[in-house]
Amino acid sequence: MEKDYIKFYSRYLNREMEINVYGHTGKPCLVFPAQDGRFYDFAGFGMVEVAAPFIEEGKLQLFCIDSIDKESWSDLNGDCRYRIEKHEQWFNYILEEVVPFIFDYNQTGMKIMTTGCSMGASHAANFFFRRPDVFDTVIALSGYYSSDMFFNNYMDDLVYANSPLHYLEGMSYDHPHVQKYRENNIIICTGQGAWEDDMIRSTTRLKELLAYKDVGAWIDFWGHDVNHDWPWWRIQFPYFLEKVLG
Repeated sequence: MEKDYIKFYSRYLNREMEINVYGHTGKPCLVFPAQDGRFYDFAGFGMVEVAAPFIEEGKLQLFCIDSIDKESWSDLNGDCRYRIEKHEQWFNYILEEVVPFIFDYNQTGMKIMTTGCSMGASHAANFFFRRPDVFDTVIALSGYYSSDMFFNNYMDDLVYANSPLHYLEGMSYDHPHVQKYRENNIIICTGQGAWEDDMIRSTTRLKELLAYKDVGAWIDFWGHDVNHDWPWWRIQFPYFLEKVLG
């Protein structure tokens, strides 16, 4: 399997950011790390290994990026506006710097898939729902799709814009994004075992909102023995990749 390490300075974050790329061609997939995670975690937790058949066959190319969650979502005692502004800088880094890099590096012309586990799934879904013109597929595993867990009752324009359960509820049935969602591939999965209660509640509400707007989505609730942890995500990820990539 081909692997490439990329490091470049982000003008949006004013720091050097790192990316690991796996594969030589295929569907480009932007991988968000779990909470406070790093660009090497997806490999470290065995997720690249379980996706290896798709990567080696040229069906999939992974772009694993860094998070800045410690400065934004995870900084529960920080100033809310500052935290969400930091997240928005990261959002712009990805849209304005990482996405063009992916298109230039990948060279297939295909739109980008997003994926992640836990908070990585939350980010993957948020980027997909905010920019369905750029991202056409999402595989979100055990995500939480509202701002309330991290910002409590605080709400402003940027928190709203990054809280899918809020902005999806506010979208009209004929919103241009909604039509894009209907054309794209949406896979949202959660287990029903340990540490998944909040994810079940959030995923259930997401399922309702998409159904109200006639958006076809595969919302999959796995068994009561399926916990919020890497061993299950290592099973789920290749299972859904097979459905998407064949």
